[in-house]
Amino acid sequence: MTTTEHRPDLRPPGLNADEKATLLTFLDYLREAVLAKADGVAEPAVRVAGVSSGTSLLWLLKHLTAVELNWFVWAYEGADREQWDDGGGVAAEETAASLAEAYREAIARANEVALACTDLDRPGARSLRETPPPSMRWILVHMIEETARHAGHADILREQIDGSVGR
Repeated sequence: MTTTEHRPDLRPPGLNADEKATLLTFLDYLREAVLAKADGVAEPAVRVAGVSSGTSLLWLLKHLTAVELNWFVWAYEGADREQWDDGGGVAAEETAASLAEAYREAIARANEVALACTDLDRPGARSLRETPPPSMRWILVHMIEETARHAGHADILREQIDGSVGR
């Protein structure tokens, strides 16, 4: 895999892959795990909260879409649009298919921003926190952590819905 082109491979990166390719490969692996957990779950189970916090498979897709756009596009790239908001809940008209497609589009846009970055140490345009803008390296590692945590949530929710386990 080169640093100028990125295609989801879903295999662990080679031991000698460059840093950006390694980080993006692990992030894409986790992104696909989340998408797989929501795939094939019928209504209304896909939107039913499996825990008291209100987390559902559809909420996870919506939340991760906003997080991708906020960190890569708004904070790092400096897009003019206001921050993306996950809205706190899933609207009745939002479906598994529409939210999965929005997440895939956000992933593609985030990967464009990451691939355009030639220096992982360079800070972005702004921060989502009250800190100086983070570097692309920090954003990639943070998104691996964020997506992995929610992939674990999706694992548990899916197991509660239909007993499905594994990737």
